[in-house]
Amino acid sequence: MKAVGYAKSLPIEAEDSLRNIEVPQPEPKARDLRVAVRAVSVNPVDTKVRKRAEPKAGEFKILGFDAAGVVDAVGPEVTLFKPGDEVYYAGSIQRQGTNSEFHLVDERIVGRKPKSLSFAQSAALALTTITAWELLFDRLEVQPGKSIDPRTLLIVGGAGGVGSMLIQLARRLTGLAVVATASRPESTKWCHDLGAHAVIDHSKPLREQVEGLKLPPVRLIASLTNTDQHYRALTDILAPQGKIGLIDDPTSLDATLLKGKAGSLHWESMFTRSSFQTPDMIAQHRLLNDAASLIDNGVLRTTLDKVLGRIDAATLKKAHAAIEGGRTTGKLVLEGW
Repeated sequence: MKAVGYAKSLPIEAEDSLRNIEVPQPEPKARDLRVAVRAVSVNPVDTKVRKRAEPKAGEFKILGFDAAGVVDAVGPEVTLFKPGDEVYYAGSIQRQGTNSEFHLVDERIVGRKPKSLSFAQSAALALTTITAWELLFDRLEVQPGKSIDPRTLLIVGGAGGVGSMLIQLARRLTGLAVVATASRPESTKWCHDLGAHAVIDHSKPLREQVEGLKLPPVRLIASLTNTDQHYRALTDILAPQGKIGLIDDPTSLDATLLKGKAGSLHWESMFTRSSFQTPDMIAQHRLLNDAASLIDNGVLRTTLDKVLGRIDAATLKKAHAAIEGGRTTGKLVLEGW
């Protein structure tokens, strides 16, 4: 089958940073689904893994986590899906990725594809939806429901993939005041269109901008990008007994800055459940099904920004370069082979 992989960790500009390859079609076992992949999206984690995880000599690593496609075959212990079902999901970081014609994934981290969306629109969603959902409801412990919540949620990096879904979840499913950060006119408009009550510029001092909004205290912060750069300002803005959730890779953080306020730090990684095979791993299946229903009912929308072209090495290189450039809004998707 066709796939895109790499044999050596290289800068994306290098000729062999990603290559079109042929590999054997995998066979599903246990609770595996074999999915005929129709569309994939590219996330920052794809670029990070490409840079850091070099395969063994003579082997290829296949990247990709987000996918939408059709179940082609199932393992002997599968109970949730059958061949022919349309699905979307974000795979495990422990396995080969979705940049392949056929892909194996545990059914417990797979959801039914939203009926109202195309494969490309659906492929944009899974990883960021899971991350935003778990960050908001599991890590920051916000209770869903539209009752008034006298707190402000500050989302640093609102126009990225996770931020784009987090704005929607917080605005549509909670009573929080939602403030996002962005630094360009197009990304500011994107955040407003998704439902942010206000958008501030993270390239300028944050405290003055937040105070000028006259909103409830910032008791919740989702730091999605450049936490190293913003962390001291965020601890300053955070209200007493507040919570900071983060998903990126700061080299170090001084937790003592939160002591006086009895503040807390919360890490979110959507790969934790699949990596450790946690007893509640099936929560991601249910989460994705719930998100699909919200999308089909018009509550949430896809965060697809562009379909770059078909799934091949040349197009994936363009996507990786764009992600590494740090100026994308929403999600970049590739469709078809």
